[in-house]
Amino acid sequence: MHLFETLLALLFGATVLSVIARRLRIPYPTLLAVGGAVVAFVPGIPRLDLPPELILALFVAPVLLDAAYDTSLRDLRRNWQAVLSLVVVAVGLTTVAVACAVRVLFPEMPWAAAIALGALVAPPDAVAALAILRQVSPPHRLRKVLEGESLLNDASALLIYTLAVGAVVGGSFSVAGVLPTFLLTVFGSAAVGWGLSWPVSWLVGKIADAPTAVIFQFVLTFALWVLAERLGLSAVVTVVVFGLAAGQRPAVAQTAQLRVPTFAVWDAVTFLLNVLAFTLIGLQLGPILNALGDGELLRFLGAALVILGVVIVVRLVWAVGYALTGGRRAADVGSGAPTAPEPSRAKSGLVIGWAGMRGIVTLATALALPDTFPARNFIQLAAFVVVLGTLVIQGLTLRPLLLWLNFPVDTTVESETSLARSVALKAALKALEHDTTPAAERLREEYRAALSIARQGGDLSRSPDNALRRETLTHSRDALETLRRTGTIGDDAYRQVEAELDTLELMTAASTVPYAGT
Repeated sequence: MHLFETLLALLFGATVLSVIARRLRIPYPTLLAVGGAVVAFVPGIPRLDLPPELILALFVAPVLLDAAYDTSLRDLRRNWQAVLSLVVVAVGLTTVAVACAVRVLFPEMPWAAAIALGALVAPPDAVAALAILRQVSPPHRLRKVLEGESLLNDASALLIYTLAVGAVVGGSFSVAGVLPTFLLTVFGSAAVGWGLSWPVSWLVGKIADAPTAVIFQFVLTFALWVLAERLGLSAVVTVVVFGLAAGQRPAVAQTAQLRVPTFAVWDAVTFLLNVLAFTLIGLQLGPILNALGDGELLRFLGAALVILGVVIVVRLVWAVGYALTGGRRAADVGSGAPTAPEPSRAKSGLVIGWAGMRGIVTLATALALPDTFPARNFIQLAAFVVVLGTLVIQGLTLRPLLLWLNFPVDTTVESETSLARSVALKAALKALEHDTTPAAERLREEYRAALSIARQGGDLSRSPDNALRRETLTHSRDALETLRRTGTIGDDAYRQVEAELDTLELMTAASTVPYAGT
């Protein structure tokens, strides 16, 4: 019971910290990680010894799937060069640079162990990156590059890490020997994720009950992760490819009544997992420090700070260098004209290079090392320092950096949204052109007014019609409440009409006119 009470207290404290972070306009992952580190020194706090494999499955799988589902394949294709340079080259350079620095600091450490450390601190974490990006609002193209990288870089780094750990355990390492395994793992994971996406999505689409559908989706998410691990594949690649493929299914495959509550639950659960994950990062400081002797702490801490510097500098140098010398811009690849001036290459590279926060994947993989692994205590301390250091240094300064760079206003999403509204409304009008009933005429008037607003780039939810609907809904709710309070109607009728009014309110709050088009 004491552990349960502690978990409740931690969750409450983490929620309060996240609210404070939003009020202060700072990334909540940073404040949560720092708060967890402070709590780790509170006497009597029980240790939360979750197995590392459970940490990865519990905190990473749903967040990765949610992010992959929302990722635009079009934008990923347009920015594939920049994404690939970060996923492969930046991760590889960071791994090598960290391994070399570790060998200089600790010549007795085996190369394979040094490479394992480099690989686990190399990838910016998807959870950290996405949580912070949603608060700092970078230009559209930079955000898409960083989102694409955050989905894929864990896979490349974890594959290197797995091979390095295997080399330590097996006592030998050969590039020629591991390359076939590497390629088989990557392509096999992608094939399994893509192949399972269609039958699973079809099955989910057949479920008409929202609670059942949500539970089924989460069970499938964790089952997919476990299946990939059982098959010796990359769980990260499998989940990401599955999410990308499932996200391409047409919206008509699922009803609005099912989609709205499902998305709401996923948003709430992924936020809860983020809160717990970053709090857990801070809580690991106590056990890591307890494993170190007094004479080791200062030496290890100094070396860990050096590694933190290497991790930040290598990514920054590569990102700026690549932006200045290589790769096509999004406007060169896509078919549409850019809707905002292209920011300078140096500015773009600086933001991408500085958005390198590490997170739960780095720490969980460090905790997963075997007890007999060389320099295990130092690797775990270095992983914690890199995670906390990047969250604090880069997380707290990313938004001020964006403000200082003063990027031109990017209206990509707004322009495409206006186009989508106009096309959808024209299709609705065309469907009514042969209908002469009074109801059809009323709908046509609404659609014409909405189309006029959409063409001007306006928000349909703020149209005069919808403003009046919201005002009348307030009076309707007051009247309904009076009926229940006076005993004229019971709660069953009250809840039924309340749900109907909620539906009307959602329709007026959305950026569309109220029609049953989904």
